[in-house]
Amino acid sequence: MKTWREEVIGRLDGGADHLTVAADPDELLVEERMLHRIDELGFDLITFDDHVAFRFAFESSNRAQADRAGGNPRRIVIRTRATDPNELPFDILARSRRVSLSLEKLFPKLSYPVVASLNRGDLDNLFSAQQDSPPGRRLGDSETRDYVLRHTFGIAPETIGREEDLLRFLLRCHYRSLHIPRALQAHLAAALAQKPRFRNWPLSSIIPDREAFFAFLQERWPHFLDRVATPSAVREEPPAAPYEIRIPGPVRVAFDHEDVRIYIDNLFVEGVLKPVPHPQSERLAASWVMVGVSTDPAADRARRVTALLRVVEESVPDEGAGHRDWLALASRWAELAALEGGLDRGGADAGASERFDALRERIDRSFAAWLATSYSTLHNHPPVPPVMLHHVPRLLARHVSRGPGRKVALVLVDGLAMDQWVVARKALALQRPGFRFRESSLFAWIPTLTSVSRQACFAGRSPFYFGSGISSTAGEPTAWRRFWADEGLPADAVRFEKMIRDGDDMHRVAQCVSSPRVRAVALVVDVVDRIMHGMVLGSGGMRSQVEYWVQEGTLANLLDMLLDRGFSVFLTSDHGNVGTQGCGRPAEGVLVETHGKRVRVYDDPVLRDRVHKDYPEAIPWPQVGLPDGYHPLIAPGRFSFVREDERPVAHGGASIEEVIVPLVEIEAT
Repeated sequence: MKTWREEVIGRLDGGADHLTVAADPDELLVEERMLHRIDELGFDLITFDDHVAFRFAFESSNRAQADRAGGNPRRIVIRTRATDPNELPFDILARSRRVSLSLEKLFPKLSYPVVASLNRGDLDNLFSAQQDSPPGRRLGDSETRDYVLRHTFGIAPETIGREEDLLRFLLRCHYRSLHIPRALQAHLAAALAQKPRFRNWPLSSIIPDREAFFAFLQERWPHFLDRVATPSAVREEPPAAPYEIRIPGPVRVAFDHEDVRIYIDNLFVEGVLKPVPHPQSERLAASWVMVGVSTDPAADRARRVTALLRVVEESVPDEGAGHRDWLALASRWAELAALEGGLDRGGADAGASERFDALRERIDRSFAAWLATSYSTLHNHPPVPPVMLHHVPRLLARHVSRGPGRKVALVLVDGLAMDQWVVARKALALQRPGFRFRESSLFAWIPTLTSVSRQACFAGRSPFYFGSGISSTAGEPTAWRRFWADEGLPADAVRFEKMIRDGDDMHRVAQCVSSPRVRAVALVVDVVDRIMHGMVLGSGGMRSQVEYWVQEGTLANLLDMLLDRGFSVFLTSDHGNVGTQGCGRPAEGVLVETHGKRVRVYDDPVLRDRVHKDYPEAIPWPQVGLPDGYHPLIAPGRFSFVREDERPVAHGGASIEEVIVPLVEIEAT
């Protein structure tokens, strides 16, 4: 059976033309599996954004290829988001074949706005259903929503009749982070609200909002524990316990139903739900519910480590996995790594420690193999939802565009790794119980250096365009202002501040954000990076120091200031860090441009190859999104280019801890 990707590729591959211009307003060519297939077929994809950036990229990297100089067999596809490609330069149009791609051509009998709202990776089931059970006529919006819910997500409102069915559906959607468009969620909520059984459920909030749903479950968990601990003879009514209920809806939730319980275990293990103390924990000791009961901290930690080891071992992606699989694994791995520092490695926890070390080696091997085949396509993904750091400004711009009063703040905590975010989040939650964290993650640029990855985050474009400025962060404020100028914001509506470290800097931040005209602000908090460069106690020492810093209160006060002034607040990092061991310092003298512990950068590949011969296991990183004359050599595994007796915490390499970073929207509920 033909897939929608084959339909699209058939239009690209319809002739012998070396240069093709594709009108792709629906972003079909930048779907993950499509990007891999295009590369396999010998196409190089270039996206046209604006004339200056396109001309620079094309003349720098593709002009000779387009002229067939050097006999390059690969073909070029220039992709434009416009329906009319005539905005491209005349010299390109004059020598190219033109094709037009659209969802309307792929799904002619379905409502275009409904189909266009779908994540492109979710089109497979819909396209198959269209071939197996084609609609007899063109469907309207409401009928298309029903058709899409049924055939894309396997959701039929008529099959959700009991509370257990509703819980199972919500758990499946939110645990797996299914990307169901808001219009479809509202359509489903309206259909379910017509059923008397669900009229007191807060469907309009817990269907579209993952965090609200899990907060709903968290509030009801203590009530469930009361019912489990209470003998069945007196279990007629919920006990009058002093538990606060902020999210309306039924108090009784069937956590113990077999279709629900299979999710609950993992939600507690992975830190989505938090265990709570209970006065009758002795009665619960033999029950499965102990996964959500806090008793002795050491015993709770050991129990959770054992369970998380199993979860992570079962979910390590293979080489053919998608980027979402690795983002999900990175979150689970961070939860486990944050607990690992408390293990008694030489005593009772020796077995768990051995499993942890073996698992880390397995993740390192698998992630390195996946990066080698898949990292090069990530920068071509659509910017919303963001996949890489340079996509973040586009996400912020979408927030600002939603209304004249909307404003955003980007708090970039330089060097904050995912496991350090785990301990920071815990400390913040204790300080500010009203904070709600909408957590996701994305990929940093490799090499994971501040001047490369952080600069990309503020510029909203790949490091390829930085030229000789790639080795410095001096251009960040200008790049940030230029991005927002292109989005239509005046200069006095944009602010940028760096070197925010403690309470003494709060006055400077207050001045930065106090004007009501400010709508986009970037703040660089560099405490974690400073901790890292002086750290001699490894990753465990990093987590302890980050926790201590957050407990001191500067970060919470900073977030308060922004939220109180009406900003939508996003927190991210430019790169993570990893504990390493020295493998020797290359003797390259003045030949190296950047003397990083995890990466050396050369202006000539011949010089890099000369050093590579002395360190054959090091990685000559390809120029993916990097400018000419920038050739990284990354230290192998968890090693650094320092003396063999040194064990620094460092960044610049390509480990999962360095490459995948948090992206968190923080709200005050």
